[in-house]
Amino acid sequence: MGKIICTGLGPGNPDLMSVRSDRLIRQASHVAFFRKAGRKGQARAIVDGMLRDDATEHAMEYPVTTELPFDSPEYIAALATFYDDWAAKLTALSQTEDVIVLCEGDPFFYGSFMHLYTRLHSKVEMEIIPGITGMSGCWTATEQPITWGDDVLTVLMATLPQDQLIQHMQTADALVVMKTGRNLPKVRRALAAAGRLEAAWLVEQGTGPNQRIARLADMAETDCPYFAIVLVHGNGRRPELQASA
Repeated sequence: MGKIICTGLGPGNPDLMSVRSDRLIRQASHVAFFRKAGRKGQARAIVDGMLRDDATEHAMEYPVTTELPFDSPEYIAALATFYDDWAAKLTALSQTEDVIVLCEGDPFFYGSFMHLYTRLHSKVEMEIIPGITGMSGCWTATEQPITWGDDVLTVLMATLPQDQLIQHMQTADALVVMKTGRNLPKVRRALAAAGRLEAAWLVEQGTGPNQRIARLADMAETDCPYFAIVLVHGNGRRPELQASA
């Protein structure tokens, strides 16, 4: 009997992957990863040059659902079927040997693997290797602490309705907004309504070779990168001496 091992890959730079994840990936005979149809996949790109020559790759391609609202019954059914099918395939593979599943960031932080985990954890032996989150890599790239003292950090999904985004943005000290992409214009409007736009940063491809950092207010409204996170840094309590007059 083998087991299913999900390895957190960290924020994008392979050097920020854990030693354990690195070792398991290099030894793996079966490697599974999520991707969109016709794409290489971000997780697969991170491990370029790390896989054994004889490793079998299993590309878990998402169903095409962009034309459906994310909360529609059709969208939910398409994704549920996708996860059910791959849970069955991974279970069959793990009957004889270990299967490595690649996950960007940390597997238990908004990762797609969570949907497989809920289907598999009671049926097969599993191991989860944590990773540095993408948001941590992004705020470190800005060279500013994201929180100070007793700041409250709020993590938002850009898929939320604009009024809910505004509500959370008005009350939080520090902000992380994920899943931006085509939702970025909505995020920009919400930040402006909450009075936070001038303090907002966008980090694209954080820690990777194509990393870009920009003030969101200075970016063109048509500039909506997919692999990007919006940040607003906190400004809380700091034990600093006051300069004498």
